[in-house]
Formats: sequence, structure tokens, C-alpha cells
Amino acid sequence: MQGSSFQSRSDVHRTVTDRIVQAIEAGAGDFVMPWHRSGPGLGRPTNAGTGKRYQGTNVIALWAEATLAGYGSGCWGTYRQWQLLNAQVRRGEHGAVIVFYRAFNHDEDEEPEKPGRRLIARASRVFNADQVDGWVSPTAARPALAEILPAAEAFVSKTGAVVQHGHEHACYRLKEDRIEIPDRERFVGSPTSSPTESYYATLLHELVHWTGAAHRLKRTFGERFGDDTYGAEELVAELGAAFLCADLSVSNEPRADHAAYLGRWLDILKADSRAIFTAARLANEASGFLSGAVDGDETSTD
Repeated sequence: MQGSSFQSRSDVHRTVTDRIVQAIEAGAGDFVMPWHRSGPGLGRPTNAGTGKRYQGTNVIALWAEATLAGYGSGCWGTYRQWQLLNAQVRRGEHGAVIVFYRAFNHDEDEEPEKPGRRLIARASRVFNADQVDGWVSPTAARPALAEILPAAEAFVSKTGAVVQHGHEHACYRLKEDRIEIPDRERFVGSPTSSPTESYYATLLHELVHWTGAAHRLKRTFGERFGDDTYGAEELVAELGAAFLCADLSVSNEPRADHAAYLGRWLDILKADSRAIFTAARLANEASGFLSGAVDGDETSTD
């Protein structure tokens, strides 16, 4: 029975891989982040503490800083302001310099020709919301668009992976051995994927990364991919997410999103025509590892 189940799963995975290859070859389009992002180009930078918009040259300076650093939020605040919002600037983060003007009064005896209020320029450093932990944008507090799928929720829970919501981006933190992901409410989907599909595809993508840790599958690529080790791991994670989406009936067919994402790593695919199939084999191992953990028959990889 187990052999039959494994064979069936392998057949599904092969079908998914073939469809993704076809989609890439046909041109899958641009990849779109599936969660809501209040990027710097969508409005004037805003102070998270006061809710006021920045003015003058500070607008240009913060737009430029956000663009160079790749920040996805338009909210900024000083170190102290983030603390007052129960958030913490991460260690090692560098703030952006802004200029503000403070008014003060001076005596007529000091400068008789210029009595009254004067402005003096002061510099300050502010940090983007992407640089802090523990803060949730008020714009994220809206009804959830992504549905809860009990089978998928149970699968992720039984793997034992630590999943932490409330972050600006989705990623697997190797050092902390945890998955970080935006809140479910922030997933709005993409042109080819519903919010529900986008949420679980993203979560399962990071879960495949989680399997590659040294004390799990110890996934390495040696010299095969050279400097493209990161890209090769992304191929594995996205294919693994596609496999798991099929296994868990998150979507009825391979999503175009998977192909669009994998299209970002076309250099690897062009340099090595077998790269996607190598990645598919490793992705199959990862999904098998996760299924084994859920079924209670996980085996050691030492």
C-alpha cells in the first residue's frame, strides 16, 4: 500500500514538473509577490509613530533609501518611536538620515535685527518597518482573504516547524530555524492565483527550505551549481511547494505562479538543462521527508 502511494505521489510530482517546464518554455510572465505591500512608490513616506507624512527633501531621501535597500514598506520611525510601538529595530540595521527643523526663540539683545522665532536644522536617523520586528501595519488589519484549509494546516503543524507570522517578507531563518511569513490577511493573491493558493504556496515553499537544514536533509549542491547555490535551492523550494500544493489539494493544477517564479532562475536552467530535474528529485525528497514526519515514520538522515 505504501509503495502504491509513493508511486502515485511520484507520478503527480513528475506531471507537475513537466507542466512547469512547459510553462517556462512558453513564457510564464512576471512573478508577482502575492501579499499586500505598501511600497515606497505608492505614496509619500509616513512616520509610523505620528502618522504624519514626511515633507520636502526627506520624501526623496526616503524613497531613494527604500529603493536601494529593497524595502517594501513606506513607514519609518526613529529607534525610540519603534520602541513605543512595541517593536524592536533588529541588531545591525542602519538608519536613514533625515533632516528636521526645530523652532526656538531668541532675545532681541542677541540679534536686534532678527527678533522672534528661528528654525535650526537637526539630523535624525529613522528605520524602515522592514528593519523592525514586532510591528503590524494598521493597513493589514482587514478581513482575511485567504481561507483556512484544515488539511494543509494540520500538515504544517505536524511537521513541527516553527512558523512565525507578522513579518514583511516570507523566509526561512536558518540560524533561528524558523519560518517567517506575512499575516494571512495580507495575502491578496496574484493575477493567476487566489489568496488562499498564494498563502499556502508561500508557506509550503518556506517549509521545503526548512527541510534542507543540516540536522534534517542536509541539502547541499557542491560544485554542480557553482555560485548559483542560492538559485538552485530556490528551484528546489518552489518545485517542492508545487508538489505539496498538489498533494494537499491546495490547487487543482500546477499554478502559473510557480513557473513565473522559477523563470527568475532561467540562467541556471539555461546553463544546465537537467537542473530542474535535479531540483525536482531533491524537491521530491523534501516532500517525502515532510510526509514522513507527518505520518510519524520520519527516518534519520545521519
